[in-house]
Amino acid sequence: MRPAGFGNFWLLASSLLVAGLSAVPQSFSPSLRIGPGAACRLSRAESERRCRAPGQPPGGALCHGRGRCDCGVCICHVSEPGVFFGPLCECHEWVCDTYDGSTCAGHGKCDCGKCKCDEGWFGDACQYPTHCDLTKKKSNQMCKNSQDVVCSNAGTCHCGRCMCDNPDGNSLVYGKFCECDDRECIDEETEEICGGHGKCYCGNCYCEAGWHGDKCEFQCDITPWESKRRCTSPDGQICSNRGTCVCGECSCHDVDPTGDWGDIHGDTCECDERDCRAVYDRYSDDFCSGHGQCNCGRCDCKAGWYGKKCEHPRSCPLSAEESIRKCQGSSGLLCSGRGKCECGKCTCYPPGDPRVYGKTCECDGRRCEGLDGTVCGGHGTCSCGRCVCERGWFGALCQHPRKCNMTEEQSKSLCESADGVLCSGKGSCHCGKCICSAEEWYVSGELCDCDDRDCDQHDGLICTGNGICSCGNCECWRGWNGNACEIWLGPDYP
Repeated sequence: MRPAGFGNFWLLASSLLVAGLSAVPQSFSPSLRIGPGAACRLSRAESERRCRAPGQPPGGALCHGRGRCDCGVCICHVSEPGVFFGPLCECHEWVCDTYDGSTCAGHGKCDCGKCKCDEGWFGDACQYPTHCDLTKKKSNQMCKNSQDVVCSNAGTCHCGRCMCDNPDGNSLVYGKFCECDDRECIDEETEEICGGHGKCYCGNCYCEAGWHGDKCEFQCDITPWESKRRCTSPDGQICSNRGTCVCGECSCHDVDPTGDWGDIHGDTCECDERDCRAVYDRYSDDFCSGHGQCNCGRCDCKAGWYGKKCEHPRSCPLSAEESIRKCQGSSGLLCSGRGKCECGKCTCYPPGDPRVYGKTCECDGRRCEGLDGTVCGGHGTCSCGRCVCERGWFGALCQHPRKCNMTEEQSKSLCESADGVLCSGKGSCHCGKCICSAEEWYVSGELCDCDDRDCDQHDGLICTGNGICSCGNCECWRGWNGNACEIWLGPDYP
């Protein structure tokens, strides 16, 4: 027999237990199913309500469209790179801002799409230090783009890093030097990025299949398969790999900056007039060595001339093969890529420059000059493009003294990069100067922080052999221009 009042006590305890469970936050869900495979104890409407973001009306996306709702609980899925997580799958690890290729600039942690910066750093990508040790001159120098403009005139410089102007807070202007402006992608009529039919990257629209135009504003009236078929060149490539296919028509890459006539043309961009030039110069009409007519990349020579580019006079006693063999140096290029071959003889250019000489123009004294024009650092002599150093000096430009007059600590302090690593981990420190690894020929720079592979190439040569690679950019010698120093702007060749 139960004691008196026991029933009332049990009812009171039960009501307190129910009240306590109702006070548990929504994110805590004790078992809403009786067992595995059992029916959910929630109604469908209640289950979906719990899986929907606060304020969303019925019918809105469940689990932010990144997961499925199982009895009021979101089970996040991974349908694209990155990681979805959070009670409602609202967090995406990869949506945090990056700077210079690093999430949160390496100075913070990504927390549900926003960077939480380490102490001493701030900014959307934790890219700005709160305390700056740089002078204003040094800071501005680090903020200059390849055209020597601070932050591309689209931002301000803060301690060597650009703060891009985005008054509307839309982050459409971005990039290490604020060089990207996605406002260029906005369709004026619809006010949508790329008309809502493409993605914008650094101010350029990349359209979805079936759409084209600068802002993806035009829809193609043929299928993507038919478009591809019309653009396929005889060699099986799309637009001969020299153009882009737009609604069944090839838009060839026009290497002539005037836009009047492109060197590449044809229905499928199969013709390349550059093949008719002995030395490519986009500003010159010197096709077929001046002795023939260029037809779709092939030379029809005038009487008295022959050769692939009409470079051989018929009066030359040598065959084309003999002439080429005599003009080829150890590099395998005609006249070492620094001259013009006629009847087995090389004419070096620039014409009249005594620094370029040799039977096959193999000697180039310009390689002995530093950026300040000093030959072999003033501590050696140049022999066929290589420095012969005086006693007590060494290095490619005789720039390193064998005897050092500073302490090891002083030397190391001059060789440390911004991250505190000696010579960027790609060289050794000698007397305050970095000697970059010889095994990695492409490593250069005062702190071995440059990669010469980033320099443009032409005919397989970095800077076309007409300049030197300085930290990823070609610095052309006198008379040459272009990203790869491939354009001759000096006087006519003899």
